[in-house]
Amino acid sequence: MASPSYLDGARDAALAFGDSLLGLARPRLRIGVTGLSRSGKTVFTTALIQNLVEGARLPVLKAAAEGRIARVRLAPQPDADVPRFPYEAHRAALSGPDRRWPDSTRRISELRLEIDYERAQGWFRGPATLTLDIVDYPGEWLLDLALIGQDYAGWSAQAITDARKSHRLAVAAPWLEDLKTRDPAGPVDEMAAEAASERFKAYLAALRADPEAVAVTPPGRFLMPGDLDGSPALTFAPLELAPGVMPAPGTLAGLMAERFEAYKRLVVTPFFREHFARLDRQIVLVDALAALDAGPAALADLETALGQALSAFAVGRNSWLSSLFAPRIERVLFAATKADHIHHTSHDRLANVMSHLVARAAGKAQGAGAKVEAMAFAAIRATREVRIREGRDELPAIAGVPEAGEVVDGEVFDGKTEAAIFPGELPQRPEAIFDPETPRWQVRAPRFRPPLVKPDAGGRLAPPPQIRLDRALEFLIGDRLA
Repeated sequence: MASPSYLDGARDAALAFGDSLLGLARPRLRIGVTGLSRSGKTVFTTALIQNLVEGARLPVLKAAAEGRIARVRLAPQPDADVPRFPYEAHRAALSGPDRRWPDSTRRISELRLEIDYERAQGWFRGPATLTLDIVDYPGEWLLDLALIGQDYAGWSAQAITDARKSHRLAVAAPWLEDLKTRDPAGPVDEMAAEAASERFKAYLAALRADPEAVAVTPPGRFLMPGDLDGSPALTFAPLELAPGVMPAPGTLAGLMAERFEAYKRLVVTPFFREHFARLDRQIVLVDALAALDAGPAALADLETALGQALSAFAVGRNSWLSSLFAPRIERVLFAATKADHIHHTSHDRLANVMSHLVARAAGKAQGAGAKVEAMAFAAIRATREVRIREGRDELPAIAGVPEAGEVVDGEVFDGKTEAAIFPGELPQRPEAIFDPETPRWQVRAPRFRPPLVKPDAGGRLAPPPQIRLDRALEFLIGDRLA
């Protein structure tokens, strides 16, 4: 009888083979979009679609700059079991006098575009169509993939170690106190398992709510359970096990270990097999400015999370055979968002910080033939650049409309009044961000409202301004439009 792992591998190959056969008839590209806490993932996906569909000026996307893109249109939903990305609702939220940022995504969704373009090179010059599938999913699900290679004992030890770090200790204290009362060798007790799980989930929720938090701790579905809420697969927690001691059957630790494995089997593995393993390209969005504000400890957490994310990708250059049976993610873009919250003189510095955070993990991926790039951008630019005087000095600043309730230098904003702010400067050397002896590199910018875009003479609203969104598009899809 075939083993489960063999059957899973055969199913994965069959899915990949089916996708590839469809791609022979018409070129297809499947891009994964995810982001860590408060990185602006939904805004990016909306802006990407709007700029392509509405024919915005995208000078770095060569096919657009050369006038070879004839039309981009929304196409019917490709997968009947995956919700459609609500592009129209998000676009409407961002426009008009009552403009607001759309709500964060808490589930997977996707949207298909068809790009009619003119080939510029190769044997098959002339009109062609690229089918682009955009798969949008929470960053928590990406970090969950690291659990596939872990056992319960190792995961417990890591979770407890992380909770005892100085910058997490205050948030983790209630859970760590409760942990002391749990006996791993005690008898199976459903109520004890439920109570321990609730304490642990409260810790994860508080950790995520921290405004300085930029990296999440798996299991991600504990924070967005959906229809699994209250199920045994989501009712477990770490326990403090003696080194080298494995959970024994019939004990509380044994029960927790069984449920940890059930979580991987029922939640993590299906996501990997049905969605993640079918991606061709991936962009990971990061609020690196929030991490800089939080200091070296938060940056170290972020570096670890990004390394785990990249290790979850099956990366490398695709051959004809691998694209049929075991496709790999050929390109990964790590993008520091909210570049509009700093002056352009610090944009390259923010990109260098991003490069530094993923350098070690990126080296391994590039060795496998994948292309990995880091950059800084703003999918929607909510500010403009100005200069302000401070004493005798003239400082490079940004101006925008802060959200209602935002506070800058003691002034509380009403959501209507524009403010000009000197956000500070980022370090020239990216390695300085980890030096505990240097001051925090804080960015003083508040949360701004989306920009007000006025209609043209025909009453049409152009896509909002952006910073380097076209560069991101060139990296992700430019080669397929050549």
